[in-house]
Amino acid sequence: MKPDDQSTEIVLITGMSGSGKSVALHALEDAGFYCVDNLPPELLLPFVELESKRKAMRLAIAMDVRSATSLPQVPEHLDALRAKGIVVKPLFLDATTETLVRRYSETRRKHPLSQNESGHSPLEKRRALTDAIELERELLAALRDQAHVIDTSIIRSSQLQGYVKTLVSSTGGQLTLVFESFAFKRGVPSDADFVFDVRMLPNPHYEPPLKALTGRDIAVMDFLQASAQVTRMLAQIEAFIKSWLEDLANDHRSYVTVAIGCTGGQHRSVYLVEQLAKRFADQWVTLKRHRELDAL
Repeated sequence: MKPDDQSTEIVLITGMSGSGKSVALHALEDAGFYCVDNLPPELLLPFVELESKRKAMRLAIAMDVRSATSLPQVPEHLDALRAKGIVVKPLFLDATTETLVRRYSETRRKHPLSQNESGHSPLEKRRALTDAIELERELLAALRDQAHVIDTSIIRSSQLQGYVKTLVSSTGGQLTLVFESFAFKRGVPSDADFVFDVRMLPNPHYEPPLKALTGRDIAVMDFLQASAQVTRMLAQIEAFIKSWLEDLANDHRSYVTVAIGCTGGQHRSVYLVEQLAKRFADQWVTLKRHRELDAL
């Protein structure tokens, strides 16, 4: 748990180039954080010490692959900060390679790991960009493993801003459960620690009065609550998560993301996320996301 007295809080943003780190940093600036972009890892500890003397209590720091040679130092630095009672929330932004290639093509920006591409054909440039992205994944893998991951592949900037603000508002020092609904037809979120497929459950989509509603509407809730299959699925997912939460917390996890997927991400998965969030809220910090509904 976070100490009763106000502690310095640091959000460390890392992730793939083109995944939205600037958007996340702007969201944190709006939330009252003092933000620094592209801080070299060697300066992390001196910078935090300086800002602590200035009584800056909320810091957001972005680091990227341009500091590749010193990134391996970061986990050790974060442990040193935590040992001083500082709340550290690592956040990693990710996206599919296909998405990142498209974003770079649209903006015509150069990837920080790209070599000189002058005179190359479009196909060669695309291959060089893909190679640079995959190399970046390898270099950042250790940081990704220790952070809360947000997949920005198919979410809008406004969604990302909302997710980031919600995450940093959760209690520091305690494992946070994130329940996320999604549509399989738009892909499985790569940021999920656990994924449950509920497409075999009765679908309100085929009930004309319910088709336009969502899993948060009472009529849909009543329909799903009346199903023994839905009740059994909900109980089994709840039991599975409960059986592993203490182990996950002991593994020093800050966040665990549980993704529930159905065909359209509108009825069944939304309902289950809402119900699971209620069931765990009394004992754990619990957040909800509805990927498809949040995009509307």
